[in-house]
Amino acid sequence: MGIIKVENIRVFAHHGCLKEETKIGCDYRVDLKIKADLQTSAKTDDLSDTVNYVFLNRIVREEMLKPSKLLETVAKRILNRIFNEDKLVDKATICVSKLNPPIGGDVEMVTIKMTEKRKNYILNS
Repeated sequence: MGIIKVENIRVFAHHGCLKEETKIGCDYRVDLKIKADLQTSAKTDDLSDTVNYVFLNRIVREEMLKPSKLLETVAKRILNRIFNEDKLVDKATICVSKLNPPIGGDVEMVTIKMTEKRKNYILNS
């Protein structure tokens, strides 16, 4: 097994429970940690034998464009796509952070973290 991390993916998106948040939008940070068998790709030096981080970045960017009230919803959509579209992923952890959230006070970010494992994962969930 091995780990692939794609960290500090910065995206401007329109998520939130307040009308102003979805209208104005704000900056987000997404971090992914993927666990997969990297032994084959280490031997073959072939991109098709590993989890492509360009693919991961694309999924994050596409799903972040779809407005949601909750970051949990966005994170779950991203995880669903990763597991549905890449059979090499055994486990995935995602952190979605809203930077400078409008919650009254000097707060750098709020973050939700979710982890899924393939053995517990139901396709198209």
